[in-house]
Amino acid sequence: MKRSSGVLMHISSLPSPYGIGTFGKDAYEFVDFLDKSGLGYWQVLPLNPTSYGDSPYQSPSAFAGNPNLIDFELLKKEGLLEGEDYENVDFGKDESKVDFGKIFEHKLDILKLAFNKFDRRKDKYKDAIEQFISNNSYWIDDYALYMAIKYKNDLKPWHKWDEDIKLREKPAIKYYSKKLRKEIDYWIFVQFIFDKQWGELKKYANEKNIKIIGDVPIYVAEDSVDVWTKSENFLLDEQKVPTAVAGVPPDDFNDNGQYWGNPLYDWEYLKEHDYDWWVERFKANLKIYDVLRLDHFRGFESYWAIDFGAETAKEGQWRDGPNTDIFKVLKEELGDIPMIIEDLGEVTEDLVKFREAVGYPPMKILQISFASGETNEHLPHNHERNWVVYTGTHDNQTARGWLDNCDSKTLGYAHKYLSLNEEEGYTWGMIRGAWSSVANLSIAPMQDFLDIGNEGRMNFPNTREGNWQWRVEEDVLTEELEERIEKT
Repeated sequence: MKRSSGVLMHISSLPSPYGIGTFGKDAYEFVDFLDKSGLGYWQVLPLNPTSYGDSPYQSPSAFAGNPNLIDFELLKKEGLLEGEDYENVDFGKDESKVDFGKIFEHKLDILKLAFNKFDRRKDKYKDAIEQFISNNSYWIDDYALYMAIKYKNDLKPWHKWDEDIKLREKPAIKYYSKKLRKEIDYWIFVQFIFDKQWGELKKYANEKNIKIIGDVPIYVAEDSVDVWTKSENFLLDEQKVPTAVAGVPPDDFNDNGQYWGNPLYDWEYLKEHDYDWWVERFKANLKIYDVLRLDHFRGFESYWAIDFGAETAKEGQWRDGPNTDIFKVLKEELGDIPMIIEDLGEVTEDLVKFREAVGYPPMKILQISFASGETNEHLPHNHERNWVVYTGTHDNQTARGWLDNCDSKTLGYAHKYLSLNEEEGYTWGMIRGAWSSVANLSIAPMQDFLDIGNEGRMNFPNTREGNWQWRVEEDVLTEELEERIEKT
């Protein structure tokens, strides 16, 4: 990467009149804001559909896009919606937070109105949607069938469906594919529109020389089309129940560790099949992002396996991952992949060797750099050019929140190291510290540019409620802020 800077903010955090950020007018205006601010990268969280806990890291599909991000006004311009279809709908009263309950209650029903109009004039879209289906043949039919059956079963997870369809017996697949044809076409339509709107927004950003960094979670949800259709890729028993699940061991922040509950991969099986699912997954993500941010990179070197049903993550053990083998295959199949690796957590000697062997730039976080002495590799004087430095991420406190809450010794070291002062503003001193690093790329969450406290925090790891809700208010993206970012 050439030396540049960027912002971390998810699409859902954009302003909009309809409860959640979308690919509409405010997204294009945000791209203009980034352009005028001199920022070259926009990092977003996973664009996959959300499910339990509204987390983009617990998705029913590793390939599909989130319908909640589709913009109504753009559908209106295409003649697929009328203003009266959505303008007076209650999407939540607090414009500073996403009300996921309200979004779930109304969004898909409104998209069904658009689908009904689309269906009546489908000849107009015939070539485009056939091309879309062809381009996404690896996953689109399975996903649409899965979602149609899931709604037919009152959103029950697939492992609670009738035995024949749970186990994907051929007569059951044939029966539901015919019986639910209309519903299947609807879910294909939703993905077609998502792809169209996101593609146009990304093209606009790229024309402004802004690249999109997209997040690729390492794991998928148990209740996902990926586990239902490709169960052989995961450690499951004959009844498709996980034998072990993902998490992380106890650490200084959590005595019990973190019990994520995602099914673990059967890496031996995947290796025997040339990691074909991963190749397809990376191929799909490279279509929609310019740079990938690979989540939980440590898990490819070694991963924490917890017996299914264990009470806490304490009851786990380390197992060897595929190490460099999978990355050799990915490079053979896809060439050089522009990618950032999330190597946070305990940095072991084996992890450093693994990281250096694959050669992708790792992430360094200023918030965790000041508590353990001068050898901490997150401190700017230890950075290397092929690294990416952040003030914080979606899993951290905001910079303002961190400054307000860290212990006096750590804060004193940060003040001295970064020459923090009231005139500049302590949060802006943190941003300056990241921007001054020799690392080729520096990124700050939008909350830090706005100097927002922990009321703007995006996620509290290992909690299931109150996350992913923060939204930026439209009137704070000012020319003065553009100028200050541009001059930093």
